[in-house]
Amino acid sequence: MNGAEIYRRLVEAIEDRTLKPGDRLREAELAEIFGVSRTPIREGLKRLEAQGLAIHEPNRGMVIPTLDHRQISEVYYMREVLEGTAARLAAQHASNAEIEILTELVEADRQRVADERSMVRSNREFHRRIYLASHNRYLVGQIDHLRLSMILMAGTTLDTPERRETAIEEHAAIVRAIASRDLDAAETAARRHIEHAQKTRLKQN
Repeated sequence: MNGAEIYRRLVEAIEDRTLKPGDRLREAELAEIFGVSRTPIREGLKRLEAQGLAIHEPNRGMVIPTLDHRQISEVYYMREVLEGTAARLAAQHASNAEIEILTELVEADRQRVADERSMVRSNREFHRRIYLASHNRYLVGQIDHLRLSMILMAGTTLDTPERRETAIEEHAAIVRAIASRDLDAAETAARRHIEHAQKTRLKQN
């Protein structure tokens, strides 16, 4: 297992909350967990640090950072800009097949609204499909980079049935606008969706 694989595994561990913001990242412990020497662990941690997913703290060593209120607001501001643009481009470039997939995801979510874990996974997939439907690799790259900061936020904004139901309807509005090839409406719907998610997130912190 090389440094790149260790990095990928560490990101997955942060995303699924096996590793949480505030946790220390000790080379010896990680080497034992992954069954490798310290060299690939060190390489993986360097890459994690370069992506902002690990920092050095005095007397603690390397830890997973915790985002403060201002940082969360900054991340959501950029997310609103990028995802609004992605939805606008999707309305212009998405194929009929891509629109059908988005529609099917929304309908499937209506059936799984009571299942928080399933909804969280489906929500990621829905947004990923919007990004891909933009048909702009550079935009997708920027959003993927921003997603790394998102995984440092504890919990989920879909932690209540009410918010999950609202999110589904917001997704449906985005898909309707994309299907109608209404660029302005698609961007507005996507921005509104992220704005509501931000308000929910800030109430949690």
